[in-house]
Amino acid sequence: MALAGLTNLEVLRSATTNGARAMGRDVGALAPGKLADVLILDADPLDFRHLTCRVRPMEPNLGKIEGLVRQLLIELGEDANREGLLKTPSRVAKALAFLTHGYRADMRAVINQALFTQTTGGMVIVKDIELYSMCEHHLLPFYGRCHIGYIPDGKVFGVSKLARLVDVFARRLQLQERLTEQISQVVMEEVGARGVGVMIEARHLCMMMRGVEKQNSTMVTSSVLGVFRENLATREEFLGLACRRAA
Repeated sequence: MALAGLTNLEVLRSATTNGARAMGRDVGALAPGKLADVLILDADPLDFRHLTCRVRPMEPNLGKIEGLVRQLLIELGEDANREGLLKTPSRVAKALAFLTHGYRADMRAVINQALFTQTTGGMVIVKDIELYSMCEHHLLPFYGRCHIGYIPDGKVFGVSKLARLVDVFARRLQLQERLTEQISQVVMEEVGARGVGVMIEARHLCMMMRGVEKQNSTMVTSSVLGVFRENLATREEFLGLACRRAA
């Protein structure tokens, strides 16, 4: 498709329309304010760039989710009208909307221009960032800690923004492997770092409370970019500092 002469919105509309057709959606039924939901669903899960578009994705239909949860309770053999379950569909709908609010986050608003000029060339590490996410295979939680390190190239992040970036990607249906890659890519691109390392240690309820029922297992994933990948000493320094526990 030729992009010359098209506005950003026209490019977005074209991409969204093509995505809708590919997924069998009624293109004519898409409201202008809801264009981005198809674009995001059709996007590469490792590509964070679509999150910066200013057209917000569709908000979840809480009423519809409530009805689906109520039907689920009935299918499971429960009495959806008993006292303890009367408000459960509403609670679950609101909880799911919160647990997936990362889909609707605006990356530019999250970073909020919190990039500062700094000539330091040393490694910056933020450790033990708590994360809570939902496994996309069983819709059960996984939780743990994220460690982020990067070597600046003229600019540094406001430290709280790294924690917020973790939440943007954790608050959605996820794989730990993908989550690790997404965080490292967005840090690398947004701050223009010379290199980035991300490590996540997490416990998955999908293998603790069901399936193999292993209670003490921890999954560890890492992603290294730039000089962290190219230089063994830099990579080992990051992993050593990230794994070091306070005395």
